[in-house]
Amino acid sequence: MKQLTLKTLALTTALGLSLTAHAGHTNHVLSTHLSADNLVGTDGDPDGKGHAHVFGVDGDPTTLCYVIQVENIAMVPVGEGMAAHIHEAGATGNGDPIAMLAGPEDGDAADCLTEGEEGKFPTGEAGIVKRILENPSDFYINIHNPEYPAGAIRGQLMGPHQGM
Repeated sequence: MKQLTLKTLALTTALGLSLTAHAGHTNHVLSTHLSADNLVGTDGDPDGKGHAHVFGVDGDPTTLCYVIQVENIAMVPVGEGMAAHIHEAGATGNGDPIAMLAGPEDGDAADCLTEGEEGKFPTGEAGIVKRILENPSDFYINIHNPEYPAGAIRGQLMGPHQGM
């Protein structure tokens, strides 16, 4: 049997889960729609759009997984300025990045981050994964590229019962 890559596994898991926990699963899938309309204090790419899903791993309160899909924004390699982050702030504010995600340089990105993993959670805060999962509306995902370094598109995270 061919082994699945982490990216394929994360994408399959996120897309296969409903927005509520299944029997035996204790984590919800958080979601967001990404758009320039959601940016605060800056203009983004008016044509850009996308969505993202963020979820925890059962039995591991320190690991956070995500899947991002974007379109209609300039895509460049990460080394040339493509980036994605989870920032801490409500829908009307801007905050510093608290989780470094893979930039969706080909339109999508997926990975899992674990607290203590070098370069992934810049504040080093213990319990940050739990805070994100329990308080999704306090966090947003921002996608950056060279054309829009302050953010091309953004979306506030929402829990399973917050409607998309």
